[in-house]
Amino acid sequence: MTGITENKNNTYLNTIKECFDVILSGEKEDSRLAARKVRRLLYSSRGSGNKFGDIKNIVNSAPGNYVIITESWRQENFVSAVSVIYYLHDREVQPDFLFPWLFQLLEHKSGTVRYAAVRMFINELGPLTVHIRVPEYKSERLKPEQADRILQALFVSLNNMLARLWEPKYKRYKYINSLPANPYKSVQMVMAELEEYCGKDYGK
Repeated sequence: MTGITENKNNTYLNTIKECFDVILSGEKEDSRLAARKVRRLLYSSRGSGNKFGDIKNIVNSAPGNYVIITESWRQENFVSAVSVIYYLHDREVQPDFLFPWLFQLLEHKSGTVRYAAVRMFINELGPLTVHIRVPEYKSERLKPEQADRILQALFVSLNNMLARLWEPKYKRYKYINSLPANPYKSVQMVMAELEEYCGKDYGK
């Protein structure tokens, strides 16, 4: 794809779907600009005809599209762009449907990818923990027992990852923010938010 970077505003990109087409197949700079354009299109009225239908399809197919990406810079662009629209997925009754992919992303060598995965995990914690924080709230889609099963599985998976990724040198760091940027820190960030939402005793 050529001639895209000459137009710095990417006015030819009118829909989120077009942005993702370029993210996945365009040249390096074109892909980067298209990833940045996703946020602007999301919060604008341009290309709103089938915006949410496109978002549903993009999010649902994200793991499959990601696995065929070979360039690390394209992986960064793709995951960052997905993280912008992820909260609009329509899987309220199955909010953990992308968790296996997100766990994979938490161990990516790129901090950009890991941070995007952290954001997507945290995005799900509000709806998953509302029955703990606001017991009187009743959800018609996600039952408390279903949310509990997902949360408990999340606690187990995160603890297993922390045990596997831990190194003795991490003892010297008192706070998560002071840890060096690496997968262990990213997993700790998700765990800290999970404990904040659930309360520290919930995981026990």
